[in-house]
Amino acid sequence: MSTGDYLDLHPSELKFPFELKKQSTCSFQLTNKTDQYIAFKVKTTNPKKYCVRPNNGIVLPRSVCIVTVTMQAQKEAPLDMQCKDKFLLQAVVAPNGATVKDITADMFNKEDNKVVEEFKLRVVYIPANPPSPVPEESEEGSSPRAEHGNHNSSGPDVATRSVETKEKLSKELLALISKLTDEKVAAVKVNQKLQQELELLRKEVVKTGSGGYSILFLVLIGIISFVVGYLIKRT
Repeated sequence: MSTGDYLDLHPSELKFPFELKKQSTCSFQLTNKTDQYIAFKVKTTNPKKYCVRPNNGIVLPRSVCIVTVTMQAQKEAPLDMQCKDKFLLQAVVAPNGATVKDITADMFNKEDNKVVEEFKLRVVYIPANPPSPVPEESEEGSSPRAEHGNHNSSGPDVATRSVETKEKLSKELLALISKLTDEKVAAVKVNQKLQQELELLRKEVVKTGSGGYSILFLVLIGIISFVVGYLIKRT
């Protein structure tokens, strides 16, 4: 910001977003710090290149005025994006109640005991579409190698756990087979014993020849046969 006795000017540079074959616009603000009417006029070293609105005017006491500058479309970019164009803003005290129609060129002539305040503004070009910063290599970008390395380094551990699991399952399976085998052998022995007792009961029935007892023996034989069949199916 530039500060004078009459006006404050902000900003003190005209920054134009530069893009070939396209117009560009920027603005600056004038603030009247006094209780007087202040007349201003804007000049440039390259009037055909720029359009200033308003290029002159009155800033009322304790008020603000916005000036807009439009740069015409350019066919070529300057070397190193440097611009030598400059603007000059002049400000003087105007009569109270003055309007734009009352502004004349003579008002800005530097005469005896007449203060003409001046501000110089330089032109700066900035890229219209600045390139986005290149992000550093993310962790995701390097993660495949890291993950690949992790898989390789953990391979022996996985293989060891797999072997241990297989051995554990094999031991449990062998124990189960051994248990079932023992139960089957025990069931076969019980079956043989029951068959022997059944044969003895049949012989006893034949010897006694008593009809009263033959029914009881037949019931016992049926129960024993059922038990033997159940044990055989279970094994």
